[in-house]
Amino acid sequence: MQEQTIHWKGPGFTRVPFQLYGDRDVAQREQQRIYRGATWNYLCLEAELPEAGSYRTTFVGETPVVVVKDGDREIYGFENRCAHRGALIALEKSGRAESFQCVYHAWSYNRQGELTGVAFEKGVKGQGGMPPSFCKEDHGPRKLHVAVYCGLVFGSFSDDVPPIEDYLGPEICSRIERVLRKPVEVIGRFTQALPNNWKLYVENVKDSYHASLLHLFFTTFELNRLSQKGGVIVDESGGHHVSFSKIDPAAADASYKEQGLRSDTDNYRLKDPSVLAGFHEFDDGVTLQILSVFPGFVLQQIQNCLAVRQVLPKGTDRSELNWTYIGYTDDTPEQRTVRLKQLNLVGPAGFISMEDGAVGGFVQRGIAGAHELDAVVEMGGDETGSSEGRATETSVRGFWKAYRAHMEG
Repeated sequence: MQEQTIHWKGPGFTRVPFQLYGDRDVAQREQQRIYRGATWNYLCLEAELPEAGSYRTTFVGETPVVVVKDGDREIYGFENRCAHRGALIALEKSGRAESFQCVYHAWSYNRQGELTGVAFEKGVKGQGGMPPSFCKEDHGPRKLHVAVYCGLVFGSFSDDVPPIEDYLGPEICSRIERVLRKPVEVIGRFTQALPNNWKLYVENVKDSYHASLLHLFFTTFELNRLSQKGGVIVDESGGHHVSFSKIDPAAADASYKEQGLRSDTDNYRLKDPSVLAGFHEFDDGVTLQILSVFPGFVLQQIQNCLAVRQVLPKGTDRSELNWTYIGYTDDTPEQRTVRLKQLNLVGPAGFISMEDGAVGGFVQRGIAGAHELDAVVEMGGDETGSSEGRATETSVRGFWKAYRAHMEG
């Protein structure tokens, strides 16, 4: 079947066809060229695999996978699909296993994803069984290349994917190291269903322009204003980004009031202001850092609230967002209490991020009859590089630069 052509207006990335958010053929090509292409996909935290046999199940795009630590202390990843009839090999989200056995016909696999046993392979009482030519080594689920960076476990189905440090680039690596500078542990989880295409949420994460406009909480309590000191870092590929800012009393100027924005108001107060009573943690003064890795990984630091997010497609107009909140293993009881309280800032019902769970759906519904039209992504010009200001969509354009390179390359 001939691939449908997506028509981009102009050579740059300032006009994004709405068709990309709802076309089934596009979604199928994304699975092949992005998720099974030369990309590193976030799988889990190394801290979630503490001992030999620890495993988690997750997805690379729509493909279910198993991530497991073997007795050699190495981490392995493979498709969560029995080589026999295609059933899931592991049914639970996490656990510990000496080996895996498909519940359907009891075919068995070791912790590296190799087929090791076929029930009644030789038949029963001289009848049935697999043919003599059957070789277990020739069958098994597809394997992932696995890379671990700062405790983040990534996987790729591609033999052409570059080393993880090269994929991320030096600036993104340094910003990951800034947050994941010592061992972490999981302190909370959510899974959020989003009523929109996965790309709309990834754009939202990269969109520093919207944060203090959509999120009333940010500006009301002066956590994030475009007039604060900060910036946007975009790597050379365009696909990875960092947006950061510092709380700055001088940024509480009249710029928002002059714009007549709903996000500038004196009408709201916190009944328990201790949710914002954090502690000094980073010497650079950055109180908000949002980092993304193409195609669907996010690392956040909002004050003392640390988390990783995994964005997964679940259809053309649905996606899933997995939140994993973390703290350092050497947190004091007082620091851990602060982190747990600040979990109220983000997540499906977070004071800051609850609007993000809805606004992607507003876009998905709004463009339902406009697939021949385009989004306008011109804030800050037409560049896809780093920016000293955050009133820009440069990292959104960077995403589409990387997206097109994978889809059209």
